[in-house]
Parts: sequence; C-alpha cells; structure tokens
Amino acid sequence: MSEAEAVTEDNVASRLGFKDGDLVQEFGYDDDVDFDFRDDLEDLIGGELLTEEDHDVVDGVILWWRADDGDLVDALVDSLTTLDDGGVVWVLTPKSGRDGYVPPADIEEAAPTAGLHVTTSPGVCDDWTATRLVSRRKK
Repeated sequence: MSEAEAVTEDNVASRLGFKDGDLVQEFGYDDDVDFDFRDDLEDLIGGELLTEEDHDVVDGVILWWRADDGDLVDALVDSLTTLDDGGVVWVLTPKSGRDGYVPPADIEEAAPTAGLHVTTSPGVCDDWTATRLVSRRKK
C-alpha cells in the first residue's frame, strides 16, 4: 500500500471525495472549526486549504456555517466564484444541540436559490455535520 493510499484509508476527510492534488478553498474559518478534520483534509489533498482571499480555480469548497453567520444564500453564491465546473461545495454546520446549529431545512432552502442541489450528508466530524451541494444540471 502506498503512503497516499494509507492516508486515504484512515482519513475521514476522504469521505468528501477529494484526492491528492485537489485545490480546496475554505470559507467561514474561525476558532471553533474542527482542526483535526482540517489537518486530515490537508493531508489528503497534499497541501494547504486556500483562504477566502485566494482567486485560484478550485475543485471544491469547504464552508463552515453557523446559525448567526448571516445570509446562507449569499455565502453559497460567494463560494461559487472560484469553483470549477463539476466542483463540490461542502457546508459544515454544528450538529444538533451545539452552539450555532443550523437546521438541514435551512440548507435545503438556500441551495436552490444559489443554483445548487443538496445530495448527501456523511459524518466527518464529532461536532459538525457535512452537507454536499452540487450545481444543478442545465437542461
């Protein structure tokens, strides 16, 4: 087994579908994020997460979102600015019962307005729920 395969096998961040070499931009970073998850993700992609100020075209976005962070639709639209075609937005929200909890219905309501569709929600962190959003297919 190669080192990259070993990292992927033990890495919860691999559930998000990212791989070595992917560029991932992070929005909503604060001192309450899951630092172990971030480290796993950086190990998986083989580099640091890009910040909100970066303008590279990215393969995916991680958006840490809390109930009092403002307008989710605006944040989702902003996160799409540098996202490559076929890229994925992962919204990470505090789990039920935790400060800043965001009901899943809020994400399901905001996503279509931003041109996105909710697909899956795997478990990746003890305190955060991950929700996968993709662009709606054009007819």
